[in-house]
Amino acid sequence: MPYELQELAAISGMPGLYRLVRAARHGVLVESLDEKATRTLAPARNKVSLLSEISIYTQDPEETVPLTEVFERIYQKHGAASPVTAKSSEGELTDFLAGVIPDYDRDRVYLSDIKKLATWYGIVSKHRPYQEAAAATEAAAEETSAAPAAEAAPAAEEAPKTKAKSTKAAKAAAAEPSADEPLSTGGVIGTTDENPAAEGNPEAAAPVKKSRKKAE
Repeated sequence: MPYELQELAAISGMPGLYRLVRAARHGVLVESLDEKATRTLAPARNKVSLLSEISIYTQDPEETVPLTEVFERIYQKHGAASPVTAKSSEGELTDFLAGVIPDYDRDRVYLSDIKKLATWYGIVSKHRPYQEAAAATEAAAEETSAAPAAEAAPAAEEAPKTKAKSTKAAKAAAAEPSADEPLSTGGVIGTTDENPAAEGNPEAAAPVKKSRKKAE
């Protein structure tokens, strides 16, 4: 995946995006995805929404587009800089999404969700450099070939261990969504806020269930 979203998440009640660090006794230790990279504890009661598990509705009720693919399409069409922000006009935002997902569901994907998508893309593309597919594949191959040398370089093991704990922590932190938590159809989507930094999750779906709450 050109944009690595596996350990990135939106957390209810916390603006912006975060990198999951490790599970903690009363929640998840996270690091803000910004210049400060501040570490803080996300309480277990907060909904953790993994970007890698989010998808966008299409007009086909059986089909959704994973956020990783959406980001790839945006990059191929617009580069690392998003052409819209949360403050763009309704027409600009809907044209933006239609440009990358022509058949997105106009009834189930709200304007607030498109704002979140634009905000998310801006944050991720700024703090997670894009990798060409070939480069990403080579990097993965190098990590695999380096595995036997783990005893000689214990630090190399830390990343995968952290990743496994982070994913487990995210699942453990997930609970029934409340009014301020992400919408979902099995995946997760955040509600909107007038503050662009708090904008988060695009209308999403995953293959398990089909329930959602309309963002305010």
